[in-house]
Amino acid sequence: MHRDISMPGHVDLTHPIKTDMQTYPDDPAVTRSDHATHDKDGYHVETLSCGSHTGTHIDAPLHTEADGDPLAAFSVDRFVFDAVRIDCRDCVAREPITPNRLPDGDVLADAEMVVCWTGWDTHWNTDRYLDHPYVAPETAARCADHNLAVGIDALSPDPTPSERADDEATEFAAHHALLGSDCLIVENLTNLGRVSERFELRAYPLALGGDGAPVRAVGYRSGG
Repeated sequence: MHRDISMPGHVDLTHPIKTDMQTYPDDPAVTRSDHATHDKDGYHVETLSCGSHTGTHIDAPLHTEADGDPLAAFSVDRFVFDAVRIDCRDCVAREPITPNRLPDGDVLADAEMVVCWTGWDTHWNTDRYLDHPYVAPETAARCADHNLAVGIDALSPDPTPSERADDEATEFAAHHALLGSDCLIVENLTNLGRVSERFELRAYPLALGGDGAPVRAVGYRSGG
């Protein structure tokens, strides 16, 4: 008997992969099409074309660090995180998430990931999604100092290029701070309002082994 991923305690935090879904600017477009159909072939198979950072996905250090490790270098247990959710929903468009939003050091020392709940997933598949709040470089550095991975319900922990961009840094400072310290990043999460402030995030990547991969992100709420 298969377990229902929507069962009490388990929360799907993943955007479905669909044709023409939103991607980071200039990333490969996503297409799904029928390769074989029941009417023609007696079975159904799809063709999928997408980039390694499609939808809800995980970044390996190799993504931004020339000498960084690929996903293949990490054991599967590294993709399960004791996560602390921080509420950043009062952040406006393109506002930095500053270190004062992080919990105190004792909490950070006891966790494995900080998840930034911006609420920006409500803008998914719109131009507004490009203008998400982002993780300030000093916030990323503090997470890296505590060996914490970072998750966010947005395209990136760094500012995303947009017609409405101001004068934010464009050097991927948060990525470098985190991935340069082997702290993984999970992007494009959704449904973070359905998990508690402390939860387990399971984000197993497809076995591509490279710079990143789509994940099926699932939050587990202890006690249901």
